[in-house]
Amino acid sequence: MTLTKAEIRQHNTRQSCWVAIHDTVYDVTDFLDSHPGGPMVILRCAGKDATEDFDSVHPRDLLTEALPKSAICGYIDPAELAMVEAPPTLNEDRPSSSPKPQGPPLLSTLINLNDFEEVAKQYLPANAWAYYSSGADDEISKRNNRRAYQKVALRPRILKKVSSVDTTTSILGQTVSMPVYMSAVGIAKLAHPDGECALARVAGKEGLAQLLANSSSMSVEQVRVARTSEDQPLFFQLYVNKDIQKSVEMVKRAVQAGAQAIWITVDSPVVGKRESDERLNLAVTAMDSDVQGQGVAKIMASSISPGIDWGILSWIRELTDLPVVIKGIQCVEDAVLAYNHGVQGIVLSNHGGRSQDTAQSPLLTLLEIRKFAPHLVDGKMQIFIDGGIRRGTDVLKALALGATAVGLGRPFLFSMSAGYGEAGVRRMLEILRQEMEMNMVFLGATSLKELRPEMVNASRLEKDMIGSVKL
Repeated sequence: MTLTKAEIRQHNTRQSCWVAIHDTVYDVTDFLDSHPGGPMVILRCAGKDATEDFDSVHPRDLLTEALPKSAICGYIDPAELAMVEAPPTLNEDRPSSSPKPQGPPLLSTLINLNDFEEVAKQYLPANAWAYYSSGADDEISKRNNRRAYQKVALRPRILKKVSSVDTTTSILGQTVSMPVYMSAVGIAKLAHPDGECALARVAGKEGLAQLLANSSSMSVEQVRVARTSEDQPLFFQLYVNKDIQKSVEMVKRAVQAGAQAIWITVDSPVVGKRESDERLNLAVTAMDSDVQGQGVAKIMASSISPGIDWGILSWIRELTDLPVVIKGIQCVEDAVLAYNHGVQGIVLSNHGGRSQDTAQSPLLTLLEIRKFAPHLVDGKMQIFIDGGIRRGTDVLKALALGATAVGLGRPFLFSMSAGYGEAGVRRMLEILRQEMEMNMVFLGATSLKELRPEMVNASRLEKDMIGSVKL
């Protein structure tokens, strides 16, 4: 049945809510209260074209998964759909008082990772910048994540005759060209239309591992197809859903799509108070005062279960025999518990400073492990670390102190914004790789295996460490 825009507009309430997505009109009235992001996200588009909003955060095939065929009311001619008044969306551009520049700078003029962040700040839609860049509360943890690396000094060696360096390593048995992996980043389509698929292509071309976010804006099946080779490393991040069956289905899909490990994220059982993200949404007209001020982060994370414990490892092992990584270790005590539970890896992370503000930096947690549980560093469990890493020297410091590899999240999003896409990400990685190789020469290390604790002076950071730990 062909519908008109006038007919669609008649269904713009909670009692009767229709939306048009890709020329198809859906009755989503019964779906409102079960929508993971809450009903307001849909009600903003009630009786209107919701294609842009939907595409900005979801893969298209999610429609068939979330809605039954009976939800289809009919279809609308594309020409008439284009005349439907656009709804107020979460993707509004910056206010007119802060116009975007005419065009992004040439990639060749960007010479460090901070340059990409400055460009992204100018070109990303306001809601995307707020979601990507925000930290919790006063953003102390976010800032301290970077400062921790600045407190650690390198101790260069001379006359070591280093003619070449090797940055290859192994992550969970998968060979990668450098000790850097793509951290799980949600709704990457806000940065570039190709989203996580663009990252998958870059990962294949650059020899990196990709950790696909539970809240990816591209499905795991789409990302699998986007890879440049069948054997390039793909890991899957899991937030345990309040509806455990949904998590069961996600794990099964990931395994079927060829994921080589499951990374359970535990550092954000509830969403941190990301004020810049929430403040932006106060400017968006809301139809229900009870949910005003909810930022993208709260909307995306509303389905996460806060009620899990170490027993979740038994549950995941009943579903798959893939390696399991616990992401979000923030103290040595939990690192030891994870080791005792037999996981294959842990990620030292405070969620990029986005969960609990004033939580200690991951690099400080790594020092705790070195001091109080040194058997973990060279044991059977790999240790990964993320948060605040922006330089090749940061990577080398983390590895010298015992990390296997580091994760980068925001830099990958920033580098593909402003329309750069794959080219931007590859330029960012080129810069990071060059910084690593140059500083390995300064340290006198020909391979990552030669990086040692004595190559750094962490005494300034160690002063922040607590004096005793109960293990």
